[in-house]
Amino acid sequence: MNWQDIRVSEDSTHFLCDGKPLFGKTFAEVLKFHAPGLAPVKDDTGAYHLESKGKPIYAQRYTRTFGYYCNRAAVMDKGKWFHLDDKGNKAYINTYAWVGNFQENFCPVRDHDNRYFHIGLSGERVYPDSFVYAGDFKDGFACVKTNKGVYRHIDCKGAFLHDREFIDLGIFHKNFAIAKDKRGWHHIDKAGKEIYQARFASVEPFYNGFAPFSMTRKLLLMRRVIKHSLFSKSNLPIDLSRRFYSKTRITVCVERERLLHFRPKCENVG
Repeated sequence: MNWQDIRVSEDSTHFLCDGKPLFGKTFAEVLKFHAPGLAPVKDDTGAYHLESKGKPIYAQRYTRTFGYYCNRAAVMDKGKWFHLDDKGNKAYINTYAWVGNFQENFCPVRDHDNRYFHIGLSGERVYPDSFVYAGDFKDGFACVKTNKGVYRHIDCKGAFLHDREFIDLGIFHKNFAIAKDKRGWHHIDKAGKEIYQARFASVEPFYNGFAPFSMTRKLLLMRRVIKHSLFSKSNLPIDLSRRFYSKTRITVCVERERLLHFRPKCENVG
């Protein structure tokens, strides 16, 4: 049996393969198998990891266990957090107030002084600075919140990618990131520059050239002001039947190329 064929039951209490229960046991909680073929589980004895035949890979029990990423798994033992290697051994000496999951061989952690930074697979700090918050790395970059209360991008050496600061910020996805400034949400490139002038109540990353964005009903009353831009039927890059309404917002998908040429006559569109 291949561990990749193992599924978690709907109630997250046991594992299935081809719809049939595995290992002859139910748990208080199980999470999915991750490479190299290990899964976190919890029962009356505590939290630990199973291999794909249903046997624990170590005798130790923890308060909480999580999935393996980059052959490291986060665990919590009596309020202290750290990582295990794929043999179930502690991956480094230090403990933290919280640890995340490794991505691209780096992991955000929070120390006991409530400072965030990233560590490598052996537990070493990868740069000297600390932050109010630090997120996962993706494609070589991560978002951090500085002591000034603003968000910025850093590279894997902890250097700022650009000099722009934002109220909120997302990781890069296909060369663009979502960012929020005083005017609202938009997309930026790796130089921190806006790729269009519009601002929205919310945006999401581009997916194959399109991105959902939301606007308030206040904007809908202003539609005539910008009717020859995004919302002109002659150039609207969406199927009008695929709009999603709520009581306060409209959400639509817009093609990136249209946004690049969008020059709104109103200050904000959120």
